[in-house]
Parts: sequence; C-alpha cells; structure tokens
Amino acid sequence: MAKKSKAADDSGFKIPPGMAGESFSGFARPEKFSGEDEGDAVLRPRRFQEFLGQKQIKENLSVFIEAAKARGESLDHLFLIGPPGLGKTTLAQVVANELGAEFKVTSAPALEKPKDLAGILTTVTEKTVFFIDEIHRLKPAIEEMLYIAMEDYELDWIIGAGPSARTIRIPIQPFTLVGATTKAGNVSSPLISRFGITCRFSFYDETDMEAIVRRSAGILKVPIDDDAARLLAKSARGTPRVVNRLLRRVRDFGYFLAEGQKTLQSKITKDVVLESLSRLEIDKLGLEKHDREILRIIIERYSGGPVGAETLAISIGESVDTLEDYYEPFLIQAGLLQRTPRGRMVTALAYEHLNPEKRGREGGLLF
Repeated sequence: MAKKSKAADDSGFKIPPGMAGESFSGFARPEKFSGEDEGDAVLRPRRFQEFLGQKQIKENLSVFIEAAKARGESLDHLFLIGPPGLGKTTLAQVVANELGAEFKVTSAPALEKPKDLAGILTTVTEKTVFFIDEIHRLKPAIEEMLYIAMEDYELDWIIGAGPSARTIRIPIQPFTLVGATTKAGNVSSPLISRFGITCRFSFYDETDMEAIVRRSAGILKVPIDDDAARLLAKSARGTPRVVNRLLRRVRDFGYFLAEGQKTLQSKITKDVVLESLSRLEIDKLGLEKHDREILRIIIERYSGGPVGAETLAISIGESVDTLEDYYEPFLIQAGLLQRTPRGRMVTALAYEHLNPEKRGREGGLLF
C-alpha cells in the first residue's frame, strides 16, 4: 500500500514532506476525450465477445488476462499500435472490464508537467488500467518519470533546489499502463522496451466489417438489408469508426428518402445506401473526395509519380502529417498508392479505378 503523507491536495495527490505549502493546481484528471461522438460511446463493445475482428489480438490477450487473474497480479503493460479508428481505446476499456479493474484515461498532450502524471498515479487503486492515448507525444521529463513507475511502481520526486535538493521515492499501487499510438516510430526505444505486451492493429476485412455493421444497426434499432450491410462494409475503409459514422449518416438520409417525405424508413436498403454514399461523395472502395483528389493530382500533374510528400501535401492543401497519418495508410492498404525512395506513386489499380470510361452510375460514384 502506498504510504500516506501528512498533506494532500483535493486531487488526492500525496504531497511529499516539506512541500505542503506549494501549489499543486493543474493536475491532468482522467476524463472523456473532448469531441468524442456520443454515438460512438453507445456502440463501443464492453467485452471480448462483443469486440469483433482482430482475432489474434483478442485470443492472446484473453490468455494473458486469465493468467494474471489466476496469479492475482496486475496485467503486464500493454502497447497498442495502429491507424486511428481501429479500436485501440475500446480495447483498453475491454481489458479493464475483463480484469474487473478501474479504468483511467488521459492523452499525452494533457500531461504537461511531471506533477500531472504524479497526480494520477498516486491515486490509482491496485491493478488499475491506466490508458494514455497518443503516447508518442509524451514530454521527455514525464516519460522518464514513467520508466520508474512502470518498472518499480514508485515515483521519483525532487525536494528542494540547488545543493540542498534531494530525491525521494513515493510508492504507488501496481497498475497496468496501456499506451496507444498511431506513430510507433516516434516512441522512444526505452519506453517501448518497458511494455510487456505489444499488439499491432490491422485494417478489418469485409466479413468483420459487415458483422460490425449488423451489431451497430441492432444497437441503434435500425433494420438493415443484407445487401445494404455488405455495401456499407465495403465502403468504410476497413475502419469500425468510419462504418459506424456512415451508418448514422445513412440512417439520417433514410429519413428523407421515403418518397420525398420526412418519414422514417422501415429499414435501410441498398438503394438508400447508394444514394447516401453518392451524396457523401464516397465510392465503393471507401475513397472520399480528398482521397480521389490525391490520386488524380499525382496522375494529372506528376504523370503518376514519383512526387515528394511535401510537394503533394501543398498540392492538396493539407499538412504532411495529415497526408501521412490519415490519407496514405488506407490508400496504400487498398493498393492504390506506393511509397518509394523517390516519392509517392500511383498504381495501375488507381488508374483503373479513376478511369472515367469505367465509372458506373448505379446511384453513386464508381459503383
């Protein structure tokens, strides 16, 4: 058990001796991410049996969790890697539920000073799952404090300044750190080496995506045809967050597509999905307007490539980070774009997909 100091602020942080008179405002308190869609919270799985896809990850984690529970220990620290929208935050919550442990969540940018991290870790209960999103953005001072906390379940704290400064160790409860990142290459090697379990997320296949559509439609109480569910699954970039967003938008369009009257459709049909995707400018591969614009610019302005990332980003009016983190992963996964030492190049599949002579007009774009 952590030793209680004589002084503590209202956040629960145990202030080391000699520091009771100092101000400790500004702790990063675990709370819901700003801007999170309320609909996503309703659709989030709570247990492994509800979490569809990522079969190998689930099977391995189930073994590790049961073993940790049998030993009466906290689960090893968990490192989640993958593009946005694939379920890293959801899986962290599922792990906490399976362990029957408390779940605390924050993001790396919210941890501005070491005392922010200390304010959270000194209040965790035994076996708590502590989730840090975008962990590659941790500041060096906070990251170094985290090393000792992950290994020894203690915090180093400096008291005083100058020649009279000294370091004390504050014990904390054993916990499980879950770090999530979309940029594993930006996480330092010392931090990565302290995670006992690493899981790499991949884009979901169409079978899993279709199952997610059906599950989400059931939760939203929106009947959906088989063809409609299959079409939505194909158009969602292999990403659950995208398919859930599309499902809600298709539901909205269905409200207005019943013979021009503002009446709710009895179910979502293929025609409703086709019309909705056409209005949203999403094609059968899940490409949005900006995705197609990237491919067209490379083809029309740069003869198919190669073209540098900075030049391409300027051409489409986006930052290099947005290009590399949001647009390129799926374009590469879909076989439409290549990264080469000389720059980005489109593939033969991209030429075929964008060829105007081969476009269909079955109620939408490129179907």
